[in-house]
Amino acid sequence: MTVPVLTTLPTPVIPEQEADAAGEASIRPRRPRRPRPWGLYLAIVVVVLAVLWAVIPGVFAPGDPLTGTPADKLLPPSAAHWFGTDTLGRDLFGRVVHGAVHSLSGALIAVTVGLGFGTLIGAIAGAVGGVLDDVLMRVVDVLLAIPGLLLSLSVIILLGFGTVNAAIAVGLGSIAAFARLMRAEVARVRRTEYVEAAYGSGATFFAVLRRHVLPNSLTPIVALAALQFGTAILAISTLGFLGYGAPPPTPEWGLLIAEGRNYIGTAWWLTALPGLVVVAVVLSANRISHRLGRNTR
Repeated sequence: MTVPVLTTLPTPVIPEQEADAAGEASIRPRRPRRPRPWGLYLAIVVVVLAVLWAVIPGVFAPGDPLTGTPADKLLPPSAAHWFGTDTLGRDLFGRVVHGAVHSLSGALIAVTVGLGFGTLIGAIAGAVGGVLDDVLMRVVDVLLAIPGLLLSLSVIILLGFGTVNAAIAVGLGSIAAFARLMRAEVARVRRTEYVEAAYGSGATFFAVLRRHVLPNSLTPIVALAALQFGTAILAISTLGFLGYGAPPPTPEWGLLIAEGRNYIGTAWWLTALPGLVVVAVVLSANRISHRLGRNTR
């Protein structure tokens, strides 16, 4: 005896149902496309170009930035001299390119000093707590109470003039910002569940600090370091403009702006074009820092 096989026929689709499904799909909200961050791309290009100027300046400006032709003095920007020439006939674009190594290296030293000491102070204060935390934070509060420019000038008077000393002075002024942020991040991570679980499993204080607390506290510090890099460039240029940075004829960006301030009426490019380079690099570093800060939230 054969058993009949039952087959399931497909349910017929009514044209009205197809129309309703198509209508629901058409009114379903579409996910908006994110616009491309062209500003971020431009900021990266500017910073990379400034770094290349500092690393291989001869590729972009093969001439000697310290010598010029007196007959070509105070020439306006042209195809031969993109940024014009100064009072001694030196190519201003070449001096800006060769001056990148002084400004960027000074900013790197300043960020390194602030990052190193500030992170250490903040990590100790946040991890240990108690009386030591209060003492260290009161020292940080004293640093915050002193204006940054005044503190930098005081340090330069003690250390002497020069790009390196100016960078150290700017770095000492940024210790407080790194210390406060690091202390807050370490205190926040210490209260998380996985840190408490690590202590419950028998891990020591230094093991938890090295494996859990510090790695999860350094991400916002990276964003602050990018922000402080631009701030350090501006601060070092300010000190160079005031005469506390690199001595002449060093092509440092702040000093270049200071050398052209007496010729603003007749040779505007001596101050405007180096100043625009400083503004572009500082704003680009701030834009990258803003992006890094958004990614850490």
